[in-house]
Amino acid sequence: MGKSYHIVVVGGGIIGLNTAERLLVDGHQVTLVEKTGIAAGASFGNAAGLAFSDIMPLASPGIVKKAIKWFLDPVGPFAVVPQDLFKVAPWLFKFLKSSTPTQFRTSIDVQASLMHLAAETYPKMLERTGLQEMVRTNGALHLYESEASFNTDLEKWKFREKHGIPFQTYDKTALHQFQPGLSDKFVAGIYASTWKSVSNPNDFCQAIFDYLTQKGVKMLQKGVKNLSKGVVTLEDGSQIKADKMVIAAGPWSKTLAEGLGDDIPLIGERGYNTTLPKSAWQDLDHTLVFSDHGFVVTPLANGVRVGGASEIAALDSPANYKRSEHMLTKAEKFLPALNTEGGEQWMGRRPTIPDTLPVISYSSASDDIIYAFGHGHLGLTQSTATGELVAQLINGKIPNTVNMNALSASRFK
Repeated sequence: MGKSYHIVVVGGGIIGLNTAERLLVDGHQVTLVEKTGIAAGASFGNAAGLAFSDIMPLASPGIVKKAIKWFLDPVGPFAVVPQDLFKVAPWLFKFLKSSTPTQFRTSIDVQASLMHLAAETYPKMLERTGLQEMVRTNGALHLYESEASFNTDLEKWKFREKHGIPFQTYDKTALHQFQPGLSDKFVAGIYASTWKSVSNPNDFCQAIFDYLTQKGVKMLQKGVKNLSKGVVTLEDGSQIKADKMVIAAGPWSKTLAEGLGDDIPLIGERGYNTTLPKSAWQDLDHTLVFSDHGFVVTPLANGVRVGGASEIAALDSPANYKRSEHMLTKAEKFLPALNTEGGEQWMGRRPTIPDTLPVISYSSASDDIIYAFGHGHLGLTQSTATGELVAQLINGKIPNTVNMNALSASRFK
């Protein structure tokens, strides 16, 4: 074991929690600083998926034509809040720049490396924390309404196959035998068997936090004003001394990084959902993915969650719950067995970067300050992989399992 440090982790979402947990393994003293509360952001109400098969970036060749159509639909799968267009235009420009074939392939390769590392490290974290029963392998079933849509998506699955991700295809008859309760309009499906789900994202985060506190991790519920080498300054003016720091504050990481000299194109991409009672569809075992419509239906321990979509907006813009209602209406049409009454709506802000890759790197201000944010839809999935990479950076090692240059904050300069 190397030298032991006192490390401040800024952010109480799943990335901060699993990073703190991994740092304990190396004998470090950890203080967790979170302004609002544990799992108060996107970690509270996400789709609960450990999406190890999800390596395809949204920024891709041909996305421009699709994006223009999507942008015009205020409740479509990928929309921009019109009054925020000027504020988010720089991010959108970088998103379109990231859709080149070269960057597309790079993003796939790096995501695959992160997913393999996540699949390797998740069981170890679960064993250490004793939370194995909160995760189950239920697979994800991707559904298609036309042969054309199925064949188009099948080309993307060939990229997954190249990276060792298994999948199985179903024609219409086999599909409806495999998953009863679907609308007759679905003619094909693709099943990803490695997809797992947590029982409930918020409960999962709280359980990890309980483990951390039992192991001596201190928690401060305060906002962070800025960071500098050796010192964390809180919003109330008080300070914490630390040997090392990790910024894992989701979309709010952008302001802290700017204070350290790093201008990172990070936004709070908004996702919406409705969580229905468990009785809404008790026989649902798999996560159902409606790729053409940008949402999923997930069985939880305490309900059925219908959610997803992407909304590009300023961080402080009010929620538009028409998006939740729109997805629920579609789900009702696609799933005749689903009872859509009695649901609870929610909106969360995913920390998203244009090339779909997170930032996991040293800051330009100091190697003692490490970034761990920008995972978009994949924070829950890649949290243990992030913890592993951060632990290596803390110890002065450059990880060789992932292309770290593609995750560097300096890639935007």
